[in-house]
Amino acid sequence: MPTFRTATVTEELATRPGLQRVRLAMDDGSEARAYALTDLTGPVAEGDEVVVNTTAVDLSLGTGGWHVVHWNLARREWSGGAGGHVMKVRYTSLQADVGADEEHHPGRPTDLGGTPVVACSVHSQVGVVAAVLAAARPGTRVAYAMTDGAALPLALSDLVHDLRAAGLLVGTVTAGHAFGGDHEAVSVPSALAVARHALDAEVVVAGMGPGVVGTGSRLGYSGLEQAGILDAAAWLGGRPVMCTRASSGDARPRHQGVSHHSTTVLDATRSDVDVPLPPGLAVDLGGRHRALTVEGPDPAGALAAAGVRVTTMGRGPEQDPLFFAAAASAAAHAASLLSPPARP
Repeated sequence: MPTFRTATVTEELATRPGLQRVRLAMDDGSEARAYALTDLTGPVAEGDEVVVNTTAVDLSLGTGGWHVVHWNLARREWSGGAGGHVMKVRYTSLQADVGADEEHHPGRPTDLGGTPVVACSVHSQVGVVAAVLAAARPGTRVAYAMTDGAALPLALSDLVHDLRAAGLLVGTVTAGHAFGGDHEAVSVPSALAVARHALDAEVVVAGMGPGVVGTGSRLGYSGLEQAGILDAAAWLGGRPVMCTRASSGDARPRHQGVSHHSTTVLDATRSDVDVPLPPGLAVDLGGRHRALTVEGPDPAGALAAAGVRVTTMGRGPEQDPLFFAAAASAAAHAASLLSPPARP
């Protein structure tokens, strides 16, 4: 169950659209950090007394030591403006009328027309895929469709902020209860179609935001949604490309080589999909899907050229080269499916 405490804002640390980071003096005299989702609760200022959700930090979960501002006691009311009649984070105290592309453009086409859709299972793969696509085929129009499998606010993603700043994404779509993209979508299939037709994407990279959940069980992990993304891409006439989770640096045996997460996703995926793998890595597909050996551009070099830093569980390309190579293979394969040259 959630835990809430009161605190006073002592300093603004950083701000960008939708997100504000601050330093707090907690009610017990200790110091802490928090972020405010300003589209939901409005901004805060030095001296404001706020209510913060401390649950994740209390449990030592992967939020990076940040509390979440739940409400600013310095104001009596707040209205973030209406976006339509579709609510996200429904039936909670933070439900918001963000609207959705589907209600504003009900006749938008849904066929993907062969567009490659690179389905990711962890957020860090998105950055590697976007950077390697830029290296493999400069000028490719890449859109990111973020699911609600992990973090719901897109504004929370430092990675997406950096990818936008580097010019590696033409836009974003947030699906399900995820919110804050350039376009909002009710479902993942619709988000893929919006990315293709509203953002004119040549490649759609789809997957959850930061905060993957895993339990060590066969089915109890949020990355299993990757199967649904792949099937949705195939159903809508796209070219589903799996970004395989693999590791040479993870100490956990179940994630070494090709992760059990990826083999389970492939087992759960009903469509035949492309499974690009770097040289020397193999996976038993049981006669299904299409295994491809693809050597992509050097992911470390691609990230450095783009000025984007990506880590997975704190590991960079030097500490976990196989993770980055597998994502690079997916990106390189997606690029190979497109007709050169890229559109300007």
